[in-house]
Amino acid sequence: MSAAPPASLSAALTVVFSAVQKKPSAWPLTGNQSAIPGKARRRENIMDRKPRRKSPPLSQALAGFVYYKSATGKSEHTIADYLVTGKKVMAYFVTDPPLSAITRDDWIDFFAWLTHDYVSLPVGPVDRPPRPLAPKTIFNIHTNLSSFYTWAVREGLVDRNLIHTIERPGYEPPVIVPFTKDEIVLLLKACATTRAWRSRAATTSARYTADRDQAIILLLLDTGIRAEELCAITLNDVNLEANSIIIRGKGRGRDKKERTVHFGKLCARALWRYLLPRIGDSSLAGRGQGDSPLFLARAVIDHAPMNRQSLYQLLRDIGDRAGVPRVHPHRFRHTFAITYLRNGGDVFTLQMLLGHSDMEMVRRYANIAQADCASAHRRASPVDNWRL
Repeated sequence: MSAAPPASLSAALTVVFSAVQKKPSAWPLTGNQSAIPGKARRRENIMDRKPRRKSPPLSQALAGFVYYKSATGKSEHTIADYLVTGKKVMAYFVTDPPLSAITRDDWIDFFAWLTHDYVSLPVGPVDRPPRPLAPKTIFNIHTNLSSFYTWAVREGLVDRNLIHTIERPGYEPPVIVPFTKDEIVLLLKACATTRAWRSRAATTSARYTADRDQAIILLLLDTGIRAEELCAITLNDVNLEANSIIIRGKGRGRDKKERTVHFGKLCARALWRYLLPRIGDSSLAGRGQGDSPLFLARAVIDHAPMNRQSLYQLLRDIGDRAGVPRVHPHRFRHTFAITYLRNGGDVFTLQMLLGHSDMEMVRRYANIAQADCASAHRRASPVDNWRL
């Protein structure tokens, strides 16, 4: 690869992998590295091994992998996930050994360290104590490293994919719990009003972002789109005459997978009410209005687009005011999918609407909907209820 990485990506790679020049103690996210006897010594002695053939340092190989994935159109979210994985890898392999000098046993020790010793510290304003990594996080790291080794084999940096020889860490997928109708009603009410300060009387006041927040909730519920997809919608993507939106899914630039999703009359009304102050004539809503983001983060005059983090925080705050737990974008996606199947939709159309590349997740939704049908039959069986 002769071309230089883009400036933004180059800066990100520098931040993530520059710590290999520092002492191990400079890493803020390393856990108790001496908890397992002999492992620290093993890590320090990796540099003494003779590589099978000439190979770049681990940090350079990781940077090359991330650059390749960025150049081939992976989404910013995926690239960020690769960078986080690379940071954890370099926190363990502090001597930055050649990639070909790392053995299967070293990777097994790495996953044991992640499971038993690594401590995840809070990032940003999040108020929580340090905690171990979730099993799903370790599962994802294994997947990312497997992809890294596949690339390294193809580039001739190593002979085989060592991660394929290590059993993928197991985890139980979380139980999918869709929203109930009553919970959605509470969330919509919480969009419109806010509680008074503790020092004041128990009153509520109107929120100036009520129209925006209600439109977000109804659009997530009526389409099942992902958080990053909602944040990427522009005014030109919205067609209120056809009740449809062009969604740009995973990937970047021209590699983004586009699909069209549709929404109902109530969602269209909520979008119209939200858009009216911005574009004036409702007949022009979402038509020829440029690339301005559909949902703005704060005041209209800022024109700052909402991002994934601000969307998560917004929904969490609305859930707190409504008294509804676990309010996040993906739960709306689950609710849309399960309700769609309950109401007679087919799995293949659902796969296209959700933008899934395979049927794995759709099958989970179908199993839940099928279990609902079995439960409903047990309650409504005429033979059992009539006690014939």
